[in-house]
Amino acid sequence: MTLALPSAPSQTSRRQVLVGTALVAAAAGMLIAGMLAMWMKFRAGAPTRESADGLKIIKDWMSKDIIVPEVAANTMFATFPFAALMAQWAVYAAKRRDGQHRSLALVILFGIGIAIVNAQVAVYAQMEVVVAEGAFGAMFYAITGTMLALIVSGMAFTAVAFFRSVGGRDDDLQVISANALYWYFLTAAFTAVWFFVYVQK
Repeated sequence: MTLALPSAPSQTSRRQVLVGTALVAAAAGMLIAGMLAMWMKFRAGAPTRESADGLKIIKDWMSKDIIVPEVAANTMFATFPFAALMAQWAVYAAKRRDGQHRSLALVILFGIGIAIVNAQVAVYAQMEVVVAEGAFGAMFYAITGTMLALIVSGMAFTAVAFFRSVGGRDDDLQVISANALYWYFLTAAFTAVWFFVYVQK
């Protein structure tokens, strides 16, 4: 008579991709926070002078010829919540193994990313900030350029998730969830950039 050993317990998912994405988002969040802190420091330390009539103090931080295109900047700000919504829709569909809706949500999310990049390019074209004109120009391109690079990396992440989805990975919830987490971070990070760079200037 032989005795059979009980089957080994099933291994729980370690969620390496989700944890890795959370660490990357935390590091990028600290980078954006540090850059915004430097922005505020440079702005606070900008030289001041009296106006021609002597009635007010003018801070020489941003040139008076530079006008922030509020329509493009506010459009970017308003678009990010929809990106987060599409990312969450992909997670919702992935949990139900609904490959068609999961792929559709990822395609729309990628399209939203293209729209955001297009709006940022429009901001650059309309503001015409010169990098060498002072601390404002250098910091403006450093912060918004970093944010743009993070957005493009999010689009690349979404593209990878999409191709895995159409490739038949019906159990790819971890990657879809990590992608959504990254877009949540992008939404929060851009909200801070929008407020300090485009609103408060």
